[in-house]
Amino acid sequence: AMALAVYAYQAGGATAVGLLALARWTAAGVAAPFLSVLADRYRRRTVMITADAIRLVAIAVAAVAAWTDASSLIVYASAIVTVVVSTAFQPAQTAMLPSLTSTPDQLTAANVVTSTIDSVGIFLGPALAGLALASAGTGWVMAFDAVTFAWSMLLLSGIPAGDPPVAEGAGESLLEEALGGFRAVAGDARLRLMMGLFGAQTLVCGALNVLIVVMALDLLDLGKGGVGSLNAAVGVGGLAGSVVAAVLVGRGRLAGNFAAGLVAWGVPIVLIAAFTNAGFAFAMLVIVGAGNVLVDVAGLTLLQRVVPDRVLGRVFGVLETVFALTLGVGGALAPLLINLVGVRGALVGTGALLPLLAAVTWPMLARFDQAAPEPARLALLRAVPFLSSLPETTLERINRRLERVRAVAGEQVFAQGDAGDRFYLIESGEVAVLHDGAEMARLGSGDYFGEIALVRDVPRTAGIRVVADAELLALDRDEFIAAVTGHAPSAAAADAVVTARLTGLRAGLGSV
Repeated sequence: AMALAVYAYQAGGATAVGLLALARWTAAGVAAPFLSVLADRYRRRTVMITADAIRLVAIAVAAVAAWTDASSLIVYASAIVTVVVSTAFQPAQTAMLPSLTSTPDQLTAANVVTSTIDSVGIFLGPALAGLALASAGTGWVMAFDAVTFAWSMLLLSGIPAGDPPVAEGAGESLLEEALGGFRAVAGDARLRLMMGLFGAQTLVCGALNVLIVVMALDLLDLGKGGVGSLNAAVGVGGLAGSVVAAVLVGRGRLAGNFAAGLVAWGVPIVLIAAFTNAGFAFAMLVIVGAGNVLVDVAGLTLLQRVVPDRVLGRVFGVLETVFALTLGVGGALAPLLINLVGVRGALVGTGALLPLLAAVTWPMLARFDQAAPEPARLALLRAVPFLSSLPETTLERINRRLERVRAVAGEQVFAQGDAGDRFYLIESGEVAVLHDGAEMARLGSGDYFGEIALVRDVPRTAGIRVVADAELLALDRDEFIAAVTGHAPSAAAADAVVTARLTGLRAGLGSV
């Protein structure tokens, strides 16, 4: 990205940098919803390797064009292809992480490691690019990028291929499937809030990408190498921020750390405007890098724990669209701000946005941390044979969707022959299982019922009547089926339970 920015600046100044950013991220924003469907259709590792192969070819073409002084349009087109294909890679990567972990702490740790690797890249990439730009030119930087994509493919080949995501939306058009992610976001206020704040952060990031180039070349007079140094400062901050994120986010205050990251992103940019000093600017961008890690780790972990796996890739595709469009808009707005209020005014206006939004939305963000699952409730879910093997993040999503049902003695929960619409867990109380009018068994605290009709898609095979006032937890049919049948070990365990219970009913031994 830095080599492209310098290439565009040399070709057409700050306006060219902004327009290239707008073109790249607009194209990515349009493509992201469609390409993210791949992450919910095919093995996510395969999607990532294929995306790497395409990006390798595209950036290699750009390098050759730069070396041979070919038309700048070739470089710009290659840059657009590279960022568009990235919108298939990133959702697949982020959606794959929960399947490689088994607890919330492991998922958080995986996101910290991923962010740390990104920070190392942000630090080493610009540092090496700065040296290469000063000594060899933009073509060599692009060639190095091509090598990194080949390295990524090699690393991915060592990850288990895994099972493809559960097929969903049979008969839907590509457009309808792509819109699935937008429907999920539109139907959940928490997702809308997170998408909006992520968008604000990347808007500022897009503007900062342009501002860094202008600061280095005009305001601080650091030359082309200075662009790399200032970008590398963000990476240095990311390394430090990874340590902070591992400690803070591991304590569970994800929303609080997300808000803190937004503040750390914005305030230093405002302060840079007060001092025309390269060292101070470097230090402030280190803080920005640390804030970036907090935003990424806390925000992505929140989304991974809230969004159902069946649509996870497409929701992250929506996030890629938000990233792409806001990065492009931010890059395009920066030159306008510079022309209107100068570099310092642009820095102040850009940086002040995020702390202000963090303050305004804090009451809503705080609810994320207040809604942490109760350990006793999760223990109840883990005691169910076909739920116990589900990833912890899936259990947490199920927990959030459980509806409490109070039933008094003598009340009928459902009758034999009714349509199956819910699965039930018994928190307290006692119920009787009725088959053909006869009582077959009684179930108490910790037991469950209602899964046969859902798993086999048949009417209720028995009725349930409350014997002692009961507290039940009900899970909607669609949520149950998505969670259980979408995970091979759980689906097998559910089938075994259903078979045993049906056998018991035929033998007159009870169960449901």
